[in-house]
Amino acid sequence: MKSKINLQLIQVLLGIVVGVLLTLVSVRSLETRNLRRVRYQDWRKLNLILDEVEKNYVDTVDVGALTDAAVSAALAKLDPHSIYMPPVQLKASERELSGNFDGIGIQFNVPNDTAIVLEVIPGGPSEKAGLQPGDRLVKVDSTVIAGVGFPQDSMVSRIQGPAGTKVIVTVQRGDVTVPFEITRGKIPLHSVDAYFMVGDTTAYVRLSKFSRTTYDEFSSAAEELLRQGMKRMILDIRDNVGGYLDQALKMSNEFLPRRAGIVYMEGLHRKRESSYADGRGKLQDIGLTVLINENSASSSEIFAGAVQDNDRGVIVGRRSFGKGLVQEPVYFTDGSGIRLTVARFYTPSGRCIQKPYSDDYEYDIIKRYADGEVFVEDSIKVNTEDLHMTVGGRPVYGGGGIVPDIFVPVDTSRVTDFFLNCNRKATQMRFASAVFDRYRNRLLAIEDFGEMDGFFDSFDPGAAFRRFAASKDGIVTGDAEWKKTEPYLIPQLKALVSRYTKLGENAYYRYYLPVDDVVKTALENSSVVRTDSDLAPTVR
Repeated sequence: MKSKINLQLIQVLLGIVVGVLLTLVSVRSLETRNLRRVRYQDWRKLNLILDEVEKNYVDTVDVGALTDAAVSAALAKLDPHSIYMPPVQLKASERELSGNFDGIGIQFNVPNDTAIVLEVIPGGPSEKAGLQPGDRLVKVDSTVIAGVGFPQDSMVSRIQGPAGTKVIVTVQRGDVTVPFEITRGKIPLHSVDAYFMVGDTTAYVRLSKFSRTTYDEFSSAAEELLRQGMKRMILDIRDNVGGYLDQALKMSNEFLPRRAGIVYMEGLHRKRESSYADGRGKLQDIGLTVLINENSASSSEIFAGAVQDNDRGVIVGRRSFGKGLVQEPVYFTDGSGIRLTVARFYTPSGRCIQKPYSDDYEYDIIKRYADGEVFVEDSIKVNTEDLHMTVGGRPVYGGGGIVPDIFVPVDTSRVTDFFLNCNRKATQMRFASAVFDRYRNRLLAIEDFGEMDGFFDSFDPGAAFRRFAASKDGIVTGDAEWKKTEPYLIPQLKALVSRYTKLGENAYYRYYLPVDDVVKTALENSSVVRTDSDLAPTVR
C-alpha cells in the first residue's frame, strides 16, 4: 500500500515537472520565434513593447493612455521639469502664457460656494453685456453652478469657449436674477497686475508672469510712471514662476548698460549662448529694488540674477525657487507635446540657477519651512565652495536659486487664533462681498484713491468685521487678541473691499502694502549710488 502511494506521488510530481518543462519549452519557443533585434539602449524597444501589448495582451488596451503613461514615465527619469503634456494640458499651458484666451472677460472668486465677480475687464464681452463687480454667477446656460459645490475649474471651462460663440450667464444682483447673453471674444491676460506711485519718486510694479505681452505691458506702465515722476522702482516678482525667456531678456535690457551680461545657457548638445544688454534701455538711470521669494522661478530668476551680478540694484526677500533649465517645446500632430530640458541657465557671473536634484525635490519648498530657512537667514543653504563675483566685486554663491542681498523672514508673530480661524472660513472675502452688497452704488462710483479713503473713513471696518465674524461664523475675539490682529487684518479687509471698485488690483496692492514686510524693507533700503563710471548702480 505504501509503495502504491509513493508511486502515485512520484507520478504526480513528474506530471508537475513535465508541465513546467513544457511551459518553459513553449515560452522558449515563442522567444525564438518572436526575437527582435534590438540593443538595450535602442529607443525602438519601447515601440516594440507597446506594439506587442496592443497585438497580444489578454484584455482590451487603451493604447492612448498606455502610450501617455509610458512617455511620462520615461521623461520622469530625466529631470523633474522634462514633461509630456496631453492635448488638453498643453492647450491650457500655452493659453496661460500666450497673453490672451477666449472667454467673456471676468475675474471671479468663490468665497462661499458661489462665484462672485471681482472684475469686469474693460472693453471685454461681459462689460459690453452689462455684468458688474459683485454679481453672483448662478447659471451657465442651463447648468446651475451656485450653491451646489460646483468645482471652480469646471466653472471656468463652461464659461470659456471659442471666440464668436454665445453663452448665457445668469447672475444674482441684489434681489434680482438677470440672464445675460454674452458673445465670447479674445480676452487679454495681463502679467502686470498693478503699478502705482508709493511716494513722490518711488513706484511699485507687480509682475505675475512672463507671458508674450509682458514686455509691452511693462514698458507702457514704466512710461506712465516716469511721467508721474518715478526715479526708483520696486519691482515685485514674488510668486512669479517665469515664462518666456525673451521677455525676461527684454526687461533686463531696460535696466542694464551696454555689454552687461544678462544670462547664458549651455548643455551637452547646446553650445554656450550668451545674452547681453544693448545699452538702449530707457530705465538705466532708475533706482531698482527687486522682490523675490521661494516661488520666484525660471525667468524671474534670470532677471534677478542679472540685476544682482551687475550690481544694478538690490534683491530683497527670500531665496528663489532654483529652476534654471532651458525647456524646448516639441509638438505632435495629435495636439500633445513635450517640454524637454536641453540646457541650463547661468547668471552672468557663472552661477547655475538650477538647484540640485534630490529624491525629495518636489518637497523642497516644504523643507525650507521645516528647516527654518524662510524664518532665519543663517538657515539658507548655499554652496560656499561655488564662489562667484559680481561686477562690483561682491561675492555671490551658487547652489541653486538667487539668494537675496537683504533677507526678510516670514513673519508669524501677528498671526492670532482669530486670524487663522477667519482664514479657514474665508471670512474676510465674504465680509468684503457683504460690504459691496450693502454699498454697491457708492463703491461702483469710486474712481480714485481719495474717494476710496473717504469711504473707509465713513464707517468702522474693524467693528463691522468683528460683528460679521461672530454672527456668520461664530468666531469671537477678545479686545487683547483683536488689538494684536487689527493692524494686520484691517489693511487686508480694505484691500479686498476695494477690489470691487474700478480701481481693481491697483487698490488691492496699495492697501495691502503697509503690512507687507518685504515692501517695507525695500522702502527702507533705498540708497543707490554709482561706484564707478563703468559700473551700474550698486546698493550700499
